[in-house]
Amino acid sequence: MRSKAVVVMDGAPPAQGRTLDIGASGMSITFDSKLAVGQMGQVMFELFLDGKAQIMTCRSKVSYCIFSGDHFKIGYQFMNLDQPTLASITKFLR
Repeated sequence: MRSKAVVVMDGAPPAQGRTLDIGASGMSITFDSKLAVGQMGQVMFELFLDGKAQIMTCRSKVSYCIFSGDHFKIGYQFMNLDQPTLASITKFLR
């Protein structure tokens, strides 16, 4: 699953990246620039469920930032997921 993701960290302009992995409690995204661990913001990404694209928006916190080759792998921990978003992610993971 490598799709576009948009991240808006608190106090910063939107940044676009590519999803690497997703789980029930968080996800990782590749970016050209680094972020500080602990930063909070909104992560928006696309999930394909039942043949349709759905846009998910999750309040998230940066849990790690690792330089890898020519980009950064940044891990996000979801914070307080609402029930519909959690249900969609769980369904996607099955």
